[in-house]
Amino acid sequence: MLIELEKVTKIYNQDQVNEVTALMDIDLKVADNSMTCLRGASGSGKSTLLAIIGCVFQPTKGRVSIAGKQLSRLPDRFLTLHRRQYIGFIFQNFNILPALTVRDNITLPLVPLGMRPAEMNKKAQRLMERFSIDHRKNFPASQVSGGELQRVAIARALINDPPLILADEPTAHLDSRLSDEFMRFMTELKSSGKTIMITSHDPLVTEHADVDQVIDIKDGRIYAA
Repeated sequence: MLIELEKVTKIYNQDQVNEVTALMDIDLKVADNSMTCLRGASGSGKSTLLAIIGCVFQPTKGRVSIAGKQLSRLPDRFLTLHRRQYIGFIFQNFNILPALTVRDNITLPLVPLGMRPAEMNKKAQRLMERFSIDHRKNFPASQVSGGELQRVAIARALINDPPLILADEPTAHLDSRLSDEFMRFMTELKSSGKTIMITSHDPLVTEHADVDQVIDIKDGRIYAA
C-alpha cells in the first residue's frame, strides 16, 4: 500500500479554549496506481487529511506511512525531504506566481535541490511538451488562459516525478470543459503508474469512471468507503 493511516487524529489548538478536532480515528489504506476521491462538505476534515498525507504537518495521534516509510513523529526537515521526493501537489487555486514565466513556475519545486538551471529547464521542457504549453514557456503566468494555468499546475506537480499526486478541490473554480480536461489528465497519470488522491464533491470527479474509490468524510470521521 502506498498510503496507510491508522487511528489518525488531528486536533488544532490542543488544550486551548479554541480547540478543534479536525480528524478522529481515521483508518485508511490506498493502493499504488489508483485514484481515490475524498468527499465531504467544507469543514469535514478532508483537506486536513490530505495535508497529513502530503506531509504538510503531523497528526496529533496515530500512525502515518507513505511509500513504506513511517512518518509519524519525524522532524519537520525529514517530512520536507519526503514530500519533495514522493508527493506532487495541485492546489485549488493553482498557486501559480503570476509574475514568473510558465517555465519558472514549473521548475520552482526544483530550486531547493540546487539543480543546475540547464537540467531544470530540460525537465520542464519535457512536461511542457507533454501538456502542450511549450509555446507559452516564456510568457508570464498572468498572461495565459485558465486551461493553460491548469496544465502549468499539473506540470509543476510532476516535475520531481513523484509517485503520489494530491489535488485539493482542483475543479472548484473550473467550468465543465476544464474539469473534464483535468480528469482526462488524471486518468493519463494513473495509466502511467501514478497514485492520485483528490478532495472534491464535484460529480465530474466523484462519479468519474477511473476513480477507484470514493471515501466520504463527515465531522472528521470516515463514514463510508
